[in-house]
Amino acid sequence: MRYLPLTQADRSAMLHKVGAATIDDLFVDVPAEARLSGPIAELPNHASELSVERQLSALARRNTVAGAVPFFLGCGSYKHHIPASVDHLIQRGEFLTAYTPYQPEIAQGTLQMLFEFQTQVARLLGCDVANASMYDGSTACWEAITMARRITRRAKALISAGLHPHYVAVAKTMARFTGDDLRTALPKLEAATDIATLIDQIDGDTSCVVVQYPDILGRVADLSQLASRAHEKGALLVAVVTEPVALGLLKSPGEMGADIVVGEGQALGVGLQFGGPYVGLFACKEKFVRQMPGRLCGETVDAEGKRGFVLTLSTREQHIRREKATSNICTNSGLCALAFSIHMTLLGEKGLRGLAEVNHAGASAAAERLTKVPGVELVNDGFFNEFTLKLSTEARPLVRRLAERNILAGVSLGRLYPGVHVLQNGLVVAVTETTTPEDIETLAVAIQEDLA
Repeated sequence: MRYLPLTQADRSAMLHKVGAATIDDLFVDVPAEARLSGPIAELPNHASELSVERQLSALARRNTVAGAVPFFLGCGSYKHHIPASVDHLIQRGEFLTAYTPYQPEIAQGTLQMLFEFQTQVARLLGCDVANASMYDGSTACWEAITMARRITRRAKALISAGLHPHYVAVAKTMARFTGDDLRTALPKLEAATDIATLIDQIDGDTSCVVVQYPDILGRVADLSQLASRAHEKGALLVAVVTEPVALGLLKSPGEMGADIVVGEGQALGVGLQFGGPYVGLFACKEKFVRQMPGRLCGETVDAEGKRGFVLTLSTREQHIRREKATSNICTNSGLCALAFSIHMTLLGEKGLRGLAEVNHAGASAAAERLTKVPGVELVNDGFFNEFTLKLSTEARPLVRRLAERNILAGVSLGRLYPGVHVLQNGLVVAVTETTTPEDIETLAVAIQEDLA
């Protein structure tokens, strides 16, 4: 929105219209002791549009822009190249609305877009059906846990040590109000995942097992045995995908038996944006569709036999009784879902596989180069485009020092798990198609100089 301050004439005209002599007359019902008697401390007075623009631009320049420096951050947010056509299309007036339409039954363009988004997500995650998106990956993960409780009528969820700690934190916060029993653990700096441990822990009280794929350390596991064990005990397998590009090469969780697959779609079509807005993905087996949160768009024909799209299912509290609602999420991330869908359409299946191959090749080259640095050891025995290094020193101070040299080296596990000593030497490095060989060499040399 443009910065458009009111003139004194504007204020006078509005006051005259409502029958007030001064602005203070509008607040006569507020006790005098509760009103401000002067300007707010440290808040600057009004300024011209040019002055405000210059000041905000100066503040923005204090940020380090991801594309301007060697960039290796990941852990759930990834810097991929987004074609210019994505932003061009989502900014068309038909799509760039202030809010998701409340009458989607007549907004055929919106419904068709969401229908195609659902189709892409379902195919990508290997499931029968997907909804019209969630707020983000972490809330989608929590919704999956509550969905599993409704289906199994059990309240104990086993959460893998490899699940993103932010996702775990969201689940723990929500579980305080629902009474869900969340069994969590911390990851270890080793190649093996905790799949075997999870298999042994599943019992007749388990509602679901939540596992990230690839996990927070970038490790890739076969989920088939975990799914089989969960089903033997009447539990569900919930898989979380934070890097959807990985599924261009890896077998989808749905193919390995996952009942519910959720994740973060930011990597496709949606930029980093300093943390948001993002778009949550949610898909499941068809037999569980009526317990799925959010909205579901479907294809039908009208009275004249013409193809059309409708809101098929919306089990949220705006539409049905609160106690019967599967979720209190009020809407979907419509614009971000559109960006995801456009990017997926531009790539196509062949393009997505090609993009995934480039990502993995770059990460493999980076891992090979970085492990030649004395004091650096690769933790993973398998990965997609993200892996964990064990350093001979604490990673967090090193990351800070490299950031001062305009090298965003990666994510320190000490930052994600503060106070956990065994993880302080872990550094998670992500590589995408935007990472150049020069970037990798710059990072390798910088780490070697720092560790020397």
